[in-house]
Amino acid sequence: MLLSNLVKPIYIGSLFAMTAMLLPGADSPLLTTMSEELQRNFQVLKQKGDTPPYYLAYEVSDIQTHEVGATLGNVNSQLSTHNRYLDITLRVGDPKLDNYRRVRGDRIQFTSGTPISVDDAPAAIKPRMWLDTDRIYRAAAERLVRIKTNQQVKAADRDQSADFSKEEAYAHTQNLVKVTFDEKKWADNVRQWSNEMRAFPDLLGSTVSVSAQTDNRTLVNTEGTRVEHGRGFARIVITASAKAKDGMDVSDFDSFEAFDPSGLPPADKVKAAVRQVGQNVQNLLTAPMAEPFVGPAIFSGRASGVFFHEIFGHRIEGHRQKDESEGQTFTAKVGEKILPDFLSVTFDPTKKQIAGIDLNGWYQYDDEGVSARPVTAVDNGILRNFLMSRSPIEGFDHSNGHGRRQPGLEVVSRQSNLIVSSTKAVPDAQLRQLLIDEIKKQNKPYGLYFNDITGGYTTTQRSGAQSFKVIPIMVYKVFADGRPDQLIRGADIVGTPLASFAKILATSDKVDVFNGYCGAESGSVPVSAVSPSILISEIEI
Repeated sequence: MLLSNLVKPIYIGSLFAMTAMLLPGADSPLLTTMSEELQRNFQVLKQKGDTPPYYLAYEVSDIQTHEVGATLGNVNSQLSTHNRYLDITLRVGDPKLDNYRRVRGDRIQFTSGTPISVDDAPAAIKPRMWLDTDRIYRAAAERLVRIKTNQQVKAADRDQSADFSKEEAYAHTQNLVKVTFDEKKWADNVRQWSNEMRAFPDLLGSTVSVSAQTDNRTLVNTEGTRVEHGRGFARIVITASAKAKDGMDVSDFDSFEAFDPSGLPPADKVKAAVRQVGQNVQNLLTAPMAEPFVGPAIFSGRASGVFFHEIFGHRIEGHRQKDESEGQTFTAKVGEKILPDFLSVTFDPTKKQIAGIDLNGWYQYDDEGVSARPVTAVDNGILRNFLMSRSPIEGFDHSNGHGRRQPGLEVVSRQSNLIVSSTKAVPDAQLRQLLIDEIKKQNKPYGLYFNDITGGYTTTQRSGAQSFKVIPIMVYKVFADGRPDQLIRGADIVGTPLASFAKILATSDKVDVFNGYCGAESGSVPVSAVSPSILISEIEI
């Protein structure tokens, strides 16, 4: 699993605007077409003999993207795209045992995210829906036969829960979102902003780009759910890279994201951010190399957010508790203490903003048409819940609105807005003093401060090392004797989950946000990690 693409929203004026295109409560032509074809195809397939479907769902993702990028004052990329993708979920058998039953080492893949017409033309859309439905039905029926044979010859699985849960049906038609993007004005802006990088001649590469996207999703299923909802966002991304004299590549980036124009920055703030990224890379070129180190450290709020996303969040995704190829770190630990008792962790896709920052992991309905809701995963250190799709696990029979996917992939349980809260919080200055005290207590030459981070990844499978890696870009040595902090380069954070959790000593009293995209089995999905800074007694780089 990989988390990347830091985004940090602020204001940029009125060049990008999103407008509602559908009156609340009115069915769109697409929704009508999908509903009609769902009914027809389901009734046809129900006539099949031994393996009729018991559930069918269609989801169409309508995605429009506009982007312009520049390097050193020259526009080098400009694009506008509009695509629709059809995903189909078809289940044969029954909810207790169906074609989605997980068999160790077997990857489940029926849907393919078929491109369909962006015009609301039933004559173009319906044949494509039927052809894909027929293809998937044949594959589903064949797999169910194999699964039943396998079940007869192998020992019973430890987790005897069903394959699919019964959930409430929803009818929700929301204003769909459309983007208006003035390419000429944005091109002028990125030319000016990217030209600021000329002040740093040692850079080997740099870009400034602006993009705007809408993602509207329409879902219907045979249980009666009919949902249309969407979100839009604009983003500015700044990158720079260079190569140190010893051959090491160094880089930095910054980005700003928001759901609407009021969230993005004015031109002078973007210009300042561009210069800061250039200066950071310039400083990294002459910074000393990091040395292998085990000792105390502070993670900034964003670094801490990635830390929790990687070492905790992926390990409580529900499908991993049922898959015997997974390490199942926390499967048997519900009701037990897994974090210090001053920490709680909630996943809440219903929150759109925290601390004035838009949250990338926000949504109203997941990709199985289940309403989003907050999930308290850890309460005062005690594990209480897993993130659930409609695939039950032992002790957790229902979805909590975390079935997600990128178009073209199958839904699994995924993270949304991860929010860490603390009852042992102190001001930043006091947290720094606690770090210095810990350096002295351990008789270390220095501690570390991880100020900014680009992402991370983790291994959760049983066959691999149960470890994580977090990739910082701005790391400082903190000295107990009062010397100024020293920037270093080439530090990667490594470790194992349970050992790392036990070493958290305290947190700051304010949170920060890491907005990004997480890649795992169901593709890349937007997520956020919200956390205070944390003090750790021992970390390894």
